[in-house]
Amino acid sequence: MPIYEYCCPKCSNKFEMLRTLSQANDNASCPKCHSTSRRIFSRFASFAKDSSGASVPVAGTGSSCSGCSSSSCSSCH
Repeated sequence: MPIYEYCCPKCSNKFEMLRTLSQANDNASCPKCHSTSRRIFSRFASFAKDSSGASVPVAGTGSSCSGCSSSSCSSCH
């Protein structure tokens, strides 16, 4: 069973749930405030090896854009 990520619109709690594929698009109850929460896009990191054999990031390094270190664009100006 895959793990899906959710974000509560009421309290902004992000949480994960182990669910069947048939439940992939179902809403989930927030474990903190019990509000209905929708599934969010899951981020991941990907690495490759360069010519010297060292691991280098390919995607999902945690930064929202190349100009800042924030993990969310909502904090950018």
